Amino acid sequence: MGQWGVHRRMLCLWLSLLGFAFLLLIVVERFHRGKYHSYQKLGTPRHPFQRTPGLPDDLELIGDAALELLPDLVPINSLKEDQLLFVASTQGTKDPLLKKWNYKVLLPATRKELVFGDVGEDAQDEEDTRRSPPDARHPRCLGEQYEDFLPSASVVICFHNEAWESLVRTLHSVLSTTRRSFLLELLLVDDLSTQDHLKTTLSEYVSHLDGVRLVRSAQRLGVAGCRNLGASEASGEVLVFVDPECECHEGWLEPLLERLARDRTRVVSPVVDAIHRQTFEYNVTQWPVWGVFDWNLDFSWEPKPQLLDQDSALAIEPVLSPALGGGVLAIDRHFFHHVGGFDPGILLRGGEQIELSIRVWLCGGSMEVVPCSRVAQPDRRHLPRLPSRFQDREQLERNKIRIAETWMDAYRKIFYRRDTLAHFIRQSEGPNITERLQLKKTLACRDFHWYLTKIRPQLYVPQDRPGLSGELYSVAVGGCVDRVPGQGAPAGAMILAPCSGTGSQHCDLNSDGEVRWGPAGGFCLDAVGERVVLSECQRPVGDRLQWTFIKLSGQLLHRQSQLCMEAVKVGPPQRSPPPNVVRARSGDLILRPCTRHPTQQWHFEQLVSP
Repeated sequence: MGQWGVHRRMLCLWLSLLGFAFLLLIVVERFHRGKYHSYQKLGTPRHPFQRTPGLPDDLELIGDAALELLPDLVPINSLKEDQLLFVASTQGTKDPLLKKWNYKVLLPATRKELVFGDVGEDAQDEEDTRRSPPDARHPRCLGEQYEDFLPSASVVICFHNEAWESLVRTLHSVLSTTRRSFLLELLLVDDLSTQDHLKTTLSEYVSHLDGVRLVRSAQRLGVAGCRNLGASEASGEVLVFVDPECECHEGWLEPLLERLARDRTRVVSPVVDAIHRQTFEYNVTQWPVWGVFDWNLDFSWEPKPQLLDQDSALAIEPVLSPALGGGVLAIDRHFFHHVGGFDPGILLRGGEQIELSIRVWLCGGSMEVVPCSRVAQPDRRHLPRLPSRFQDREQLERNKIRIAETWMDAYRKIFYRRDTLAHFIRQSEGPNITERLQLKKTLACRDFHWYLTKIRPQLYVPQDRPGLSGELYSVAVGGCVDRVPGQGAPAGAMILAPCSGTGSQHCDLNSDGEVRWGPAGGFCLDAVGERVVLSECQRPVGDRLQWTFIKLSGQLLHRQSQLCMEAVKVGPPQRSPPPNVVRARSGDLILRPCTRHPTQQWHFEQLVSP
């Protein structure tokens, strides 16, 4: 009995502990349920991110851009739709980056800063979607008059898993800045988004907007295919493709329609200003600019090599452009279908605007940038550098291969010599471009030589002579000639950096003695004092820009100074440098008397030979 009594007492003790734990769980569950019901009494806003009256003081509704600045918060893309209501407050913060709805305008002519568009911390998100960017148009544009019988437009906005706030802001930006007599419809084309807020909630939101239609794709199409779907559903005489996250100026559409009314074979683009994604600085793009691409088939906006008097009529005249960006562009709907639309074989994002630009020029059309039309777009250069998946990089290379094989003729070898990954992908598989080649034949398109001669004569055509082109590799130190990150020509210092094999470090020693550097070949190795720097190439070729490569010793001789380029291998010299002279560091490139030392030995590393 004594032993049984001990067991009975232990059993009672365990049952008591279990009962206490059960009661504790009930209390905790009722506490959280009451707290949940207290939030439920607040009511649900009609639209996500819309501030609900009566919120607790310690909660604030903010959007996705502010969440990017707060790493401790859960990313908005990973939340369910009913979790997009409350996040930690940023009220009272002194961090200017979190004052989200301010524009800090930077005017390039004067570098004068001014704050624009402050809607206040207590403003509702619905008002934030309707903010207006600063007007950066030339004063002459404000007096331009446009006819009432301009062609009607269908605006097509394609998106895939876009943040709610940026998508709705773009939508309202188009609606609030466009005359309804010109805007026939706005098509939102969903490229198989998976996020909850882009499903039922978006459908319900769009149902209350006049003139807006939501088109959904049953499969992932990418930018090119998604825009083709929107074009097939559109009814307007002009198609205007707009990326999400764009913000339009008042009167942005009329100048584009006016140019197309005069010539239906034109493709036109506004001037694109840049908004910094984190600081929200509004950087006004200085006119004139045009779109170009290099031998790596990478697009960029560049100042046009022509100075315009800002007081002359030329300041508001459109500029012919070798290529246009994909952010915003307008094209006649019939001409779009006639010329073949976007290439559906270009998947995901990357290269579709370059392919269309080449095809339009070669097949009977033209491209223009219109200065009296302006939009703003977040600057992708300020995106955080995240490791990209190899599959995405590989698909981008396939897109470029498709462009090169279809349109570049024999000049595609220049592309492959610079893009090692594209070369090896092309060696293992070829693109199916039968349909595109047939279109090229049907439209009687010109060849790429015509494009280089008539449309982009400024693009340097490399000679790529054997042993005198490729990445310029240091035998003694290792690494390839590159420029200091963040510095540009002219007078950008040159250093040694890990070899990339992407074409960004490609050098070409031509018959004029120039060492052309970079994927476009527009910059040349130069010398300022003892430093090797990067400068814009000149015509005629200056003495400072001429070099001789001595194959026997591997030395690169600067003709004007008769000194050899040397890679600094060790730390700074013991002797003090003269005033205003920067000490040389390991990896710097300097000029020294020719000694045949290993630090003066160089090799043009050509990885592939198509």
